[in-house]
Amino acid sequence: MENQNSKQMLPPAKPTFKEAFLFWLKLGFISFGGPAGQIGIMHQYVVEQRRWVSESRFLHALNYCMLLPGPEAQQLAAYLGWLLHGVKGALTAGILFVLPSVFILLALASVYVTYGTIPWVAALFYGLKPAVVAIVLVALFKVGSKSLKSWFHYLVAALSFICIFFFQVPFPLIILSTILVAFVLMKVHPALLQDQSTHEEKIANEQGYYLNAHSQVHTAEAGFTTPVVRFLVTLALWLAPLGLFYLLTSKFEFWQTLIFFFSKAALVTFGGAYAVLPYVAQVTVEQLEWLSKYEMIDGLALGETTPGPLIMVLAFVGFMAGFHQYGGSLAMGALGLVTTTFYTFLPCFLFILAGAPLIERTRDNAHVKAILGVVTAAVVGVILNLTVYFGKAVWFPRELLLNSLDYFAFAWTVISFVAMYRLKIGMMPWIAISAAAGLVYFLLTSGNQANSLLVTSSF
Repeated sequence: MENQNSKQMLPPAKPTFKEAFLFWLKLGFISFGGPAGQIGIMHQYVVEQRRWVSESRFLHALNYCMLLPGPEAQQLAAYLGWLLHGVKGALTAGILFVLPSVFILLALASVYVTYGTIPWVAALFYGLKPAVVAIVLVALFKVGSKSLKSWFHYLVAALSFICIFFFQVPFPLIILSTILVAFVLMKVHPALLQDQSTHEEKIANEQGYYLNAHSQVHTAEAGFTTPVVRFLVTLALWLAPLGLFYLLTSKFEFWQTLIFFFSKAALVTFGGAYAVLPYVAQVTVEQLEWLSKYEMIDGLALGETTPGPLIMVLAFVGFMAGFHQYGGSLAMGALGLVTTTFYTFLPCFLFILAGAPLIERTRDNAHVKAILGVVTAAVVGVILNLTVYFGKAVWFPRELLLNSLDYFAFAWTVISFVAMYRLKIGMMPWIAISAAAGLVYFLLTSGNQANSLLVTSSF
C-alpha cells in the first residue's frame, strides 16, 4: 500500500529560498539531542513531510558527512541546503543551524559569569530531553528500515554498535574499517553488497520527491577548479581575522593561540564532540589555564541544554578565555565566543562547498554506491549507540540502577514515541508540548526535588 501511494504521489515543486530559509532558521532553535536527534529532525521534515529530498539522496549526503571531522548534523544541513539552492543555500543552512545557539549560549554564559549557576535553564529544557530521545528512536526505526537492505547490512550495523558501545572503538576507525571490508568484498564477493530491493521498490522509493537519485543539480560545479577556488577563499577568510587581531589588539599572542588551537580542534573532531572534548578540556584547563575544571563542567551542562551541535561547548571555552584574559570583560568574552565559533565551523563549509560537487559525481557509480551502502549500515549502528547513550543519560542520570530511574523522563519518552510514530503528531507541536510538560513538572517538584531535576538535566 505504501509503494502504491508513493507511485501516485507527484513530486513537490522546488522549495523557494524563503521556505528553506524559514526551515533552517526553525531548525536552529529546535536542534536538540545531539547529531542523532538533529539528523532525525531533518529527516522527518526534509524527506517525509516536505519530500524535498529522497531517502537515497539524504543517505548519500549523510554518508559523506559522517566521514568528515566536525559536527556531521551541521554539515548535513549545509549539504542539503547546497542541493536545494547552491552556495547560498549551503551558507544559509549551515549558518542558521549554529546562529541561534551562538546567541543563546552568549546570553547564558553572560548570566553565568555574572550571577553564577542558572537552575531555571536546566528546568526549562527538562521536558525536551525525553522527547528528543523519542525523536532519535523514530529516526533510527525509519533510517534503519530504509538502509538495512540485507542480512549483511544488519550484521554490519550490529558489529558497528558492538564495537563502539562495548569496546569503545573510535568512530573513524569503524568507518574506515567498514570501507576497507566493503572494498575487499566488492572484489571477491560483489553479490553480497548488492541491493536486494526489487525494481518496483526502487522506483517507488524515488518517486514523489523534488530531488531523487536521478536528479542532476549544480552540474556547472562538477569540475575540479571550483574546489580549489573555494579552498583559497576559505584560506583568505581564515587569515582575515588573524590579521585584524595583529593590527588592532595588544594581546595578539593570546588571540593567535586561540585561533590556532580551535582551528586544530575543528580538524580533529572525528567521532563527534565527545571525542574532542577531553582533549580540549585538558589543554585549555591544565595547560593554557583559560578556565577552571568546574567552569568546563558547567560549560558542558550549558551546551547540553541549548540547541545546536554539542561542539558549541568550545564556544563557551572561548568566551571564558576572553573573559578571564581581559579581567572579567563581557565584551571580550563575547569576542572570544564569536572568534571560536568562526574558526570551529569555517572548515565545515569548506568540506561541503569544495567536497559536495565531487561527491555528487559518485552517485551513479555502482561500486561507490554499494560501498557507501555498507557505510550507511555502520552508521545505523553508530546512531543506535548514540540512542542508547542518550537514553541512559536521560533515564538514569546518576547510575545505571533501577532506583536511579527518572520515571518522568522514561514515561515521557514512551508517550512521545507513541505520539510521533504511531499517532503521527507533528514534531514541532510535540516539542512545544514537551517543553511545557517539563516546566509544569519543575513547578510541581520545586524545592528539594527541583535540585534533583537539575541533576537529570545535565548529561
